[in-house]
Amino acid sequence: MFDKNLIVYLNGKYLKLEDASISPMTHGLHYGTGVFEGIRAYKIKGGVGIFRLQEHINRLFYSAKKLGLDISETKNEINNICKTLIQKNNLESAYIRPLVYFDDSALGMKIGMNETHILIAAFYWPKYLSNEVDVKISPFTRISEKSTVCDAKISGHYTNSFMATADAKKDNFDEPLLLDHDGAVAEGAVANVFFIRDKKLVTPQKGKILAGITRGSMIELANNLSYDVSEREIFPEELKDFQGAFFTGTASEITPIKKIMLLNNEEIIFDTKSTKDLQEAFVDSIGENSIDEKKWFTMIL
Repeated sequence: MFDKNLIVYLNGKYLKLEDASISPMTHGLHYGTGVFEGIRAYKIKGGVGIFRLQEHINRLFYSAKKLGLDISETKNEINNICKTLIQKNNLESAYIRPLVYFDDSALGMKIGMNETHILIAAFYWPKYLSNEVDVKISPFTRISEKSTVCDAKISGHYTNSFMATADAKKDNFDEPLLLDHDGAVAEGAVANVFFIRDKKLVTPQKGKILAGITRGSMIELANNLSYDVSEREIFPEELKDFQGAFFTGTASEITPIKKIMLLNNEEIIFDTKSTKDLQEAFVDSIGENSIDEKKWFTMIL
Protein backbone atom coordinates (compact mmCIF):
# COMPACT_ATOMS: atom_id res chain seq x y z
CA MET A 1 0.00 0.00 0.00
CA PHE A 2 2.75 2.44 0.89
CA ASP A 3 5.61 3.69 -1.26
CA LYS A 4 8.92 3.03 0.50
CA ASN A 5 10.00 6.52 -0.58
CA LEU A 6 7.11 8.16 1.27
CA ILE A 7 8.49 10.86 3.58
CA VAL A 8 7.41 10.57 7.20
CA TYR A 9 8.29 12.39 10.40
CA LEU A 10 9.74 10.28 13.21
CA ASN A 11 11.05 11.77 16.47
CA GLY A 12 12.36 15.02 15.04
CA LYS A 13 13.52 13.77 11.63
CA TYR A 14 12.04 13.58 8.14
CA LEU A 15 12.83 10.11 6.77
CA LYS A 16 11.89 7.81 3.93
CA LEU A 17 9.41 5.24 5.14
CA GLU A 18 11.91 2.43 4.56
CA ASP A 19 14.37 4.18 6.93
CA ALA A 20 11.84 4.90 9.70
CA SER A 21 12.50 1.98 12.02
CA ILE A 22 10.53 1.23 15.18
CA SER A 23 11.67 -1.36 17.72
CA PRO A 24 9.67 -4.62 17.85
CA MET A 25 9.75 -4.23 21.64
CA THR A 26 7.83 -0.95 21.49
CA HIS A 27 5.40 -0.72 24.40
CA GLY A 28 2.69 0.75 22.18
CA LEU A 29 2.92 -2.25 19.86
CA HIS A 30 2.55 -4.76 22.70
CA TYR A 31 -0.16 -3.03 24.73
CA GLY A 32 -1.84 -0.52 22.40
CA THR A 33 -0.48 2.37 24.51
CA GLY A 34 -0.59 4.99 21.81
CA VAL A 35 -2.96 7.67 20.55
CA PHE A 36 -3.57 8.83 17.02
CA GLU A 37 -5.56 11.09 14.74
CA GLY A 38 -6.93 10.80 11.22
CA ILE A 39 -6.91 14.10 9.35
CA ARG A 40 -7.72 14.91 5.72
CA ALA A 41 -6.36 17.53 3.35
CA TYR A 42 -8.29 18.60 0.26
CA LYS A 43 -7.66 20.66 -2.83
CA ILE A 44 -10.01 23.63 -2.62
CA LYS A 45 -10.06 27.08 -4.15
CA GLY A 46 -6.87 28.82 -3.10
CA GLY A 47 -4.75 25.67 -2.78
CA VAL A 48 -4.50 22.64 -0.53
CA GLY A 49 -6.12 22.92 2.88
CA ILE A 50 -6.09 20.64 5.93
CA PHE A 51 -9.61 20.11 7.27
CA ARG A 52 -10.08 21.21 10.88
CA LEU A 53 -6.43 20.67 11.68
CA GLN A 54 -6.42 22.50 14.99
CA GLU A 55 -9.38 20.54 16.35
CA HIS A 56 -7.63 17.28 15.48
CA ILE A 57 -4.36 18.32 17.09
CA ASN A 58 -6.21 19.52 20.19
CA ARG A 59 -7.80 16.07 20.48
CA LEU A 60 -4.42 14.39 19.95
CA PHE A 61 -3.04 16.27 22.96
CA TYR A 62 -6.19 15.49 24.99
CA SER A 63 -5.87 11.78 24.23
CA ALA A 64 -2.14 11.80 24.98
CA LYS A 65 -2.72 13.44 28.35
CA LYS A 66 -5.30 10.84 29.30
CA LEU A 67 -2.82 8.05 28.57
CA GLY A 68 0.15 9.82 30.20
CA LEU A 69 2.04 10.46 26.96
CA ASP A 70 4.19 13.60 27.02
CA ILE A 71 4.43 15.12 23.54
CA SER A 72 7.64 17.15 23.18
CA GLU A 73 6.49 19.02 20.06
CA THR A 74 4.12 21.95 20.47
CA LYS A 75 0.74 22.03 18.75
CA ASN A 76 2.04 24.66 16.34
CA GLU A 77 5.09 22.51 15.51
CA ILE A 78 2.87 19.53 14.73
CA ASN A 79 0.67 21.73 12.54
CA ASN A 80 3.75 22.74 10.57
CA ILE A 81 4.99 19.14 10.32
CA CYS A 82 1.65 18.13 8.77
CA LYS A 83 1.95 20.91 6.20
CA THR A 84 5.57 20.05 5.44
CA LEU A 85 4.78 16.37 4.87
CA ILE A 86 2.11 17.24 2.31
CA GLN A 87 4.61 19.44 0.50
CA LYS A 88 7.46 16.89 0.67
CA ASN A 89 5.20 14.15 -0.69
CA ASN A 90 3.69 16.39 -3.41
CA LEU A 91 0.13 15.71 -2.30
CA GLU A 92 -3.02 17.62 -3.24
CA SER A 93 -5.35 15.22 -1.43
CA ALA A 94 -4.06 13.49 1.67
CA TYR A 95 -4.82 11.50 4.77
CA ILE A 96 -2.59 12.50 7.68
CA ARG A 97 -1.87 10.08 10.53
CA PRO A 98 -0.11 11.40 13.67
CA LEU A 99 0.71 8.56 16.08
CA VAL A 100 2.09 9.11 19.58
CA TYR A 101 3.19 6.07 21.57
CA PHE A 102 5.35 4.71 24.39
CA ASP A 103 8.75 3.42 23.23
CA ASP A 104 10.72 0.24 23.99
CA SER A 105 12.38 1.40 27.23
CA ALA A 106 10.42 -1.18 29.20
CA LEU A 107 7.49 -3.56 29.04
CA GLY A 108 4.89 -3.96 31.74
CA MET A 109 2.35 -1.71 33.42
CA LYS A 110 4.65 0.61 35.39
CA ILE A 111 4.02 4.27 34.60
CA GLY A 112 7.00 6.53 33.86
CA MET A 113 9.35 3.87 32.53
CA ASN A 114 8.89 4.71 28.85
CA GLU A 115 9.61 7.72 26.68
CA THR A 116 7.10 9.18 24.24
CA HIS A 117 7.74 8.84 20.51
CA ILE A 118 5.88 10.46 17.63
CA LEU A 119 5.35 9.39 14.04
CA ILE A 120 3.45 11.47 11.47
CA ALA A 121 2.68 10.30 7.96
CA ALA A 122 0.75 11.90 5.08
CA PHE A 123 -0.33 9.85 2.08
CA TYR A 124 -3.09 9.49 -0.48
CA TRP A 125 -6.00 7.39 0.81
CA PRO A 126 -9.38 7.33 -0.93
CA LYS A 127 -12.70 7.42 0.90
CA TYR A 128 -12.74 4.51 3.36
CA LEU A 129 -16.30 3.30 2.77
CA SER A 130 -18.21 2.81 -0.48
CA ASN A 131 -20.94 5.23 -1.57
CA GLU A 132 -23.64 3.26 0.27
CA VAL A 133 -23.26 0.54 2.89
CA ASP A 134 -25.13 -2.42 4.36
CA VAL A 135 -24.75 -2.64 8.12
CA LYS A 136 -25.42 -5.16 10.87
CA ILE A 137 -25.69 -4.51 14.58
CA SER A 138 -22.61 -6.10 16.09
CA PRO A 139 -22.68 -8.75 18.80
CA PHE A 140 -19.68 -6.90 20.26
CA THR A 141 -20.51 -4.02 22.62
CA ARG A 142 -18.74 -0.69 22.13
CA ILE A 143 -16.05 -0.02 24.75
CA SER A 144 -17.59 1.54 27.83
CA GLU A 145 -16.96 4.87 29.50
CA LYS A 146 -16.86 2.82 32.70
CA SER A 147 -13.80 0.88 31.54
CA THR A 148 -11.74 3.51 29.69
CA VAL A 149 -11.68 7.13 28.54
CA CYS A 150 -13.92 6.43 25.57
CA ASP A 151 -13.68 9.91 24.04
CA ALA A 152 -9.88 9.62 23.71
CA LYS A 153 -8.56 8.21 20.44
CA ILE A 154 -6.42 5.48 22.00
CA SER A 155 -4.87 2.88 19.69
CA GLY A 156 -5.83 -0.09 21.87
CA HIS A 157 -9.51 0.83 21.66
CA TYR A 158 -9.59 -0.18 18.02
CA THR A 159 -9.30 -3.91 18.66
CA ASN A 160 -12.99 -3.53 19.55
CA SER A 161 -13.65 -1.96 16.13
CA PHE A 162 -11.49 -4.53 14.34
CA MET A 163 -13.35 -7.50 15.83
CA ALA A 164 -16.75 -5.94 15.10
CA THR A 165 -15.72 -5.27 11.50
CA ALA A 166 -14.38 -8.79 11.01
CA ASP A 167 -17.70 -10.18 12.27
CA ALA A 168 -19.68 -7.93 9.88
CA LYS A 169 -17.50 -8.82 6.88
CA LYS A 170 -17.89 -12.53 7.68
CA ASP A 171 -21.64 -12.12 7.18
CA ASN A 172 -21.15 -10.07 3.97
CA PHE A 173 -21.99 -6.70 5.52
CA ASP A 174 -19.92 -3.59 4.83
CA GLU A 175 -19.81 -2.26 8.38
CA PRO A 176 -20.91 -3.01 11.94
CA LEU A 177 -23.01 -0.77 14.16
CA LEU A 178 -22.08 -1.16 17.82
CA LEU A 179 -24.40 -0.72 20.78
CA ASP A 180 -23.29 0.64 24.15
CA HIS A 181 -23.53 -1.29 27.42
CA ASP A 182 -27.10 0.00 27.92
CA GLY A 183 -28.19 -1.38 24.55
CA ALA A 184 -28.40 2.01 22.85
CA VAL A 185 -26.83 2.72 19.46
CA ALA A 186 -23.26 3.97 19.88
CA GLU A 187 -21.31 4.22 16.61
CA GLY A 188 -19.81 2.34 13.69
CA ALA A 189 -16.39 0.75 13.79
CA VAL A 190 -14.66 3.99 12.80
CA ALA A 191 -17.53 6.43 12.28
CA ASN A 192 -20.36 8.23 14.03
CA VAL A 193 -23.95 7.61 12.97
CA PHE A 194 -26.96 9.85 12.28
CA PHE A 195 -30.63 9.08 11.63
CA ILE A 196 -33.11 11.22 9.66
CA ARG A 197 -36.87 11.65 9.98
CA ASP A 198 -38.31 14.51 7.90
CA LYS A 199 -36.22 17.57 8.85
CA LYS A 200 -35.12 16.05 12.14
CA LEU A 201 -31.62 14.65 12.61
CA VAL A 202 -30.80 12.42 15.58
CA THR A 203 -27.38 11.17 16.72
CA PRO A 204 -26.10 9.41 19.86
CA GLN A 205 -25.15 11.76 22.66
CA LYS A 206 -21.64 12.45 23.87
CA GLY A 207 -20.28 10.52 26.82
CA LYS A 208 -20.35 7.00 25.41
CA ILE A 209 -18.94 7.69 21.96
CA LEU A 210 -15.95 9.28 20.28
CA ALA A 211 -17.59 12.56 19.32
CA GLY A 212 -16.00 12.97 15.91
CA ILE A 213 -14.89 16.20 14.33
CA THR A 214 -16.74 15.39 11.10
CA ARG A 215 -19.78 14.68 13.29
CA GLY A 216 -19.54 18.19 14.73
CA SER A 217 -19.18 19.63 11.24
CA MET A 218 -22.30 17.79 10.08
CA ILE A 219 -24.32 19.11 13.03
CA GLU A 220 -23.29 22.64 12.06
CA LEU A 221 -24.20 22.07 8.41
CA ALA A 222 -27.55 20.52 9.36
CA ASN A 223 -28.40 23.49 11.56
CA ASN A 224 -27.66 25.77 8.61
CA LEU A 225 -30.13 23.71 6.54
CA SER A 226 -32.83 24.20 9.21
CA TYR A 227 -32.70 20.66 10.54
CA ASP A 228 -33.82 20.06 14.11
CA VAL A 229 -30.73 18.27 15.50
CA SER A 230 -30.94 16.29 18.72
CA GLU A 231 -28.32 14.24 20.57
CA ARG A 232 -29.86 11.45 22.65
CA GLU A 233 -30.01 7.73 23.29
CA ILE A 234 -31.34 5.79 20.31
CA PHE A 235 -32.44 2.17 20.73
CA PRO A 236 -32.59 -0.46 17.95
CA GLU A 237 -36.37 -0.79 18.16
CA GLU A 238 -36.64 2.88 17.07
CA LEU A 239 -34.69 2.47 13.84
CA LYS A 240 -37.73 1.44 11.77
CA ASP A 241 -39.20 4.90 12.43
CA PHE A 242 -36.41 6.71 10.58
CA GLN A 243 -36.30 7.46 6.85
CA GLY A 244 -32.55 7.53 6.45
CA ALA A 245 -29.22 6.97 8.16
CA PHE A 246 -25.58 7.71 7.47
CA PHE A 247 -22.07 7.48 8.89
CA THR A 248 -19.68 10.40 9.35
CA GLY A 249 -15.93 10.26 9.87
CA THR A 250 -12.64 11.60 8.60
CA ALA A 251 -11.88 8.49 6.55
CA SER A 252 -15.45 7.72 5.49
CA GLU A 253 -16.61 11.36 5.14
CA ILE A 254 -20.44 11.09 4.65
CA THR A 255 -21.68 7.58 3.79
CA PRO A 256 -25.41 6.71 3.48
CA ILE A 257 -26.63 3.46 5.03
CA LYS A 258 -28.88 1.27 2.83
CA LYS A 259 -29.96 -1.17 5.51
CA ILE A 260 -29.29 -2.27 9.07
CA MET A 261 -29.82 -5.83 10.26
CA LEU A 262 -30.84 -6.03 13.91
CA LEU A 263 -29.69 -8.70 16.35
CA ASN A 264 -32.97 -10.58 15.76
CA ASN A 265 -32.17 -10.62 12.00
CA GLU A 266 -34.89 -8.07 11.18
CA GLU A 267 -33.73 -5.75 8.38
CA ILE A 268 -34.43 -2.01 8.38
CA ILE A 269 -34.30 -0.48 4.87
CA PHE A 270 -33.47 3.22 4.48
CA ASP A 271 -34.00 5.73 1.69
CA THR A 272 -30.44 6.78 0.80
CA LYS A 273 -31.78 9.80 -1.11
CA SER A 274 -32.94 11.28 2.19
CA THR A 275 -29.32 12.18 2.96
CA LYS A 276 -28.73 13.97 -0.36
CA ASP A 277 -28.92 17.58 0.84
CA LEU A 278 -26.62 16.86 3.78
CA GLN A 279 -24.11 15.05 1.55
CA GLU A 280 -24.16 17.91 -0.92
CA ALA A 281 -23.61 20.46 1.85
CA PHE A 282 -20.55 18.54 3.02
CA VAL A 283 -19.15 18.14 -0.50
CA ASP A 284 -19.70 21.86 -1.09
CA SER A 285 -17.53 22.51 1.97
CA ILE A 286 -14.61 20.28 0.91
CA GLY A 287 -14.78 20.13 -2.89
CA GLU A 288 -12.35 21.70 -5.35
CA ASN A 289 -14.72 24.60 -5.99
CA SER A 290 -15.35 25.30 -2.32
CA ILE A 291 -14.32 28.51 -0.61
CA ASP A 292 -13.36 28.28 3.05
CA GLU A 293 -16.27 30.35 4.33
CA LYS A 294 -16.42 28.49 7.64
CA LYS A 295 -12.68 28.79 8.29
CA TRP A 296 -12.41 25.02 8.59
CA PHE A 297 -9.17 24.77 6.61
CA THR A 298 -5.53 25.39 7.41
CA MET A 299 -4.04 26.30 4.05
CA ILE A 300 -0.67 25.04 2.86
CA LEU A 301 1.15 27.97 1.33
